[in-house]
Amino acid sequence: MLSIILIASLILTIVTIVMFLASILSKKALIDREKSSPFECGFDPKSSSRLPFSLRFFLITIIFLIFDVEIALILPMIIIMKFSNIMIWTTTSIIFILILLIGLYHEWNQGMLNWSN
Repeated sequence: MLSIILIASLILTIVTIVMFLASILSKKALIDREKSSPFECGFDPKSSSRLPFSLRFFLITIIFLIFDVEIALILPMIIIMKFSNIMIWTTTSIIFILILLIGLYHEWNQGMLNWSN
């Protein structure tokens, strides 16, 4: 019992020392006026903050996220195939891929996949 308390106190002491050193070392000596301004991502801080935003890049990002999640859902289905009923697995897979294809067709009809515009 005493050894557990000793080890826990030693770990707590080491963690406290590391956190204290990290907080001291991370302090900046000089505060940069440009870095402390609200526009830190390449925008000119003196210009208008209401710059036009391209909706096309936003839609492409959403499409990428949808297909990224799709891959994360399809990959386990391959592993599960050995352990499940083949008819239920096939039906579920076909419905899932069909929903994705209908979504892709809708995006294509709406012109979201045209990069040239």
